[in-house]
Amino acid sequence: MPVFNIHHITKYEYDRPIKESVNEIRIYPFICNEQEVLYHELNITGHPDILVISDYWGNRAGMFNVMPSHKLLVIESKLIVRALGRPGTLMGNNAGFDQLKNEISNTLSLLELSFTRETELRGQIAGIAKEVYQDGRPVIEVIEKCSQYIFKNFQYIKGITTIETTVAEILEHRSGVCQDFAHVMLEILRSLQIPSRYVSGYICPNKNGMRGEGATHAWVEAWVPGTGWVGVDPTNNVWVTNHHIKLAVGRDFNDCSPVKGTFKGPARQSLSVFVSVGYEDGGTFEDITSVKLETQEGITELPEILETFAGQQQQ
Repeated sequence: MPVFNIHHITKYEYDRPIKESVNEIRIYPFICNEQEVLYHELNITGHPDILVISDYWGNRAGMFNVMPSHKLLVIESKLIVRALGRPGTLMGNNAGFDQLKNEISNTLSLLELSFTRETELRGQIAGIAKEVYQDGRPVIEVIEKCSQYIFKNFQYIKGITTIETTVAEILEHRSGVCQDFAHVMLEILRSLQIPSRYVSGYICPNKNGMRGEGATHAWVEAWVPGTGWVGVDPTNNVWVTNHHIKLAVGRDFNDCSPVKGTFKGPARQSLSVFVSVGYEDGGTFEDITSVKLETQEGITELPEILETFAGQQQQ
């Protein structure tokens, strides 16, 4: 089973001192049967105490404060993880929608993930759903066709969307990155009452090459009757493999953002994200992304304003 050495650095720089930075991180590997954590180290500017909790979706979330004045915040994660293998082929699973309905009818968490969030887009989403759904076909086949549809009809282009890009905008431009494709797929599957959740993590490079490899990545997990949660990556039109390492799950990106928080001060901020993936044979793949985050100007008569900084967009 492959072992990956993942180095992830998130760096926020401010053009003037800020203080009372309050933060929430989800960069702990998800506890599941598909991966084993061999080593994990976190280093944060100022070495603050971190309160680690398990959130509603089962993610490990860390909370910390950096109270003194500062112009730089660095969050560094060093992770060694072994991929333990994924379930075999799923195409022999012929469970249909009647069985799906029976499995989720009394499970609140599944019901929560079965309803669309973008109600104003119902018409557009329903039109796409008709393309991927055929009456009487197994649930697993519908999920696969949904991934194929997104892969064929949406272009993978970095830099034209942000963490705030809406599903409506993605549908209009028919392009984006993994985070965008995951959000679109969630809406389609949920419109068909297939419970589905957003997944954040990493996609480690392999010999075939994949979109988004070597960076923070996003995909979807859908509930399949008789099997449970099954991962599918619409960005690459594949079922998740031993090269997908999971960090967090939730309704959408906001539940899984690697880093988010607030601070006091009128500063402008910039964000850079570095990810490297190393292999047992010594090979390394690196990716760095720089994003300028313009803060909103506060009310001028206030000596301090409270600003929010967001996590990195997943590629």
